[in-house]
Amino acid sequence: MDFGLSPEQQMLRDAVDRLLREHCPLDHVRKVAAGGNNVSAAVVAAMAELGLPGIVVPEEHGGLGLGLLDAAVVAEALGAAVAPAPFMASAVLAPLALRLAGSPAQQAHWLPRIADGSARVGVGLTEAVNRRDGGGVEAGGGTLRGTALFVLDSADADAFIIADQRGRMHLVAGDAERLERVSLSTIDLTRSVGELRLDGVAAEPLGDDDGGTARRLVAAGRVLLAADSVGAGDAMIAQAVGYAGEREQFGRVIGSFQAVKHMCAEMAARLEPCRSLVWYAAHAFDAVPDEALLMACHAKSHTGEAGRFVARTATEVHGGMGFTDLLGLHYWFKRIGFDRQVLGGPEIVRAEAAALQGWGKRAAGNREQQA
Repeated sequence: MDFGLSPEQQMLRDAVDRLLREHCPLDHVRKVAAGGNNVSAAVVAAMAELGLPGIVVPEEHGGLGLGLLDAAVVAEALGAAVAPAPFMASAVLAPLALRLAGSPAQQAHWLPRIADGSARVGVGLTEAVNRRDGGGVEAGGGTLRGTALFVLDSADADAFIIADQRGRMHLVAGDAERLERVSLSTIDLTRSVGELRLDGVAAEPLGDDDGGTARRLVAAGRVLLAADSVGAGDAMIAQAVGYAGEREQFGRVIGSFQAVKHMCAEMAARLEPCRSLVWYAAHAFDAVPDEALLMACHAKSHTGEAGRFVARTATEVHGGMGFTDLLGLHYWFKRIGFDRQVLGGPEIVRAEAAALQGWGKRAAGNREQQA
């Protein structure tokens, strides 16, 4: 059995790589991050020309009609370039929500606009994963009250898809009355993240009675975050290897020292298996739905741990220079850190994986018996 990207997916990856090399060099990332908006208009426009906002939008609504694996290929490239551009929520999670649970009218109104890049939809799923103090959204009477934290792709969003405390999804207009939008600062200055304060804000419920859409969206988001981390980690390894081949110490390039060789080899050995795990998780989302939630948990938790190791070790290979802004390694370091925690850190996600397999309940029963 062959397991790898199709020729079309390889062409997609190459096209996105070329786009990012041209429109998203590190100097541009620095400029956007310093500007405070976390979104590059130039990169957004270039992605729209390639049709990436409509990557999972059905063809009948003007999109490319591709699957989550294709979106994961794009996410990996964006992570490698630390691209300051909305993608995960606005181009993937929002269209998926509308496809899975949107009414025909909602789909007809939003999907074509998402596909051509004329509309951006932020997505808030924190309440479907783990509610924090000060957060939580309650629905009732066609309105929402509460606070939605860590809403993704929130900058300049025309609408939002928000999960309430029961996991049901709601569509909220970006200019709705009694909606307060607050920009959040995170460690990752290449991502747009916001907070929504809702005081009886009018909302359209999506057609989802049991929270199934929210669970599917969380799984898709976890796969994309894992893919992004793989791309960012790959870029950090390449930079560490390149630096080790140039930096001299004691009259030798540091890459000739056995300890440095081991550091670089271990980074590659830790990260490379994550790529196939992410690919399969993305494939399972569309082709093997019974495995989708569990595989997304595995991909997110394992890649979160491997990514952290790569980020730390690649920085160590650079020595003191690795902590400076001159090399810019911190953009990838912080991107990996963001990917690790959003939609659940490894501990939370592993607990979900155990529960999906019945282990959590058995473990709890064993503890009770031992007590």
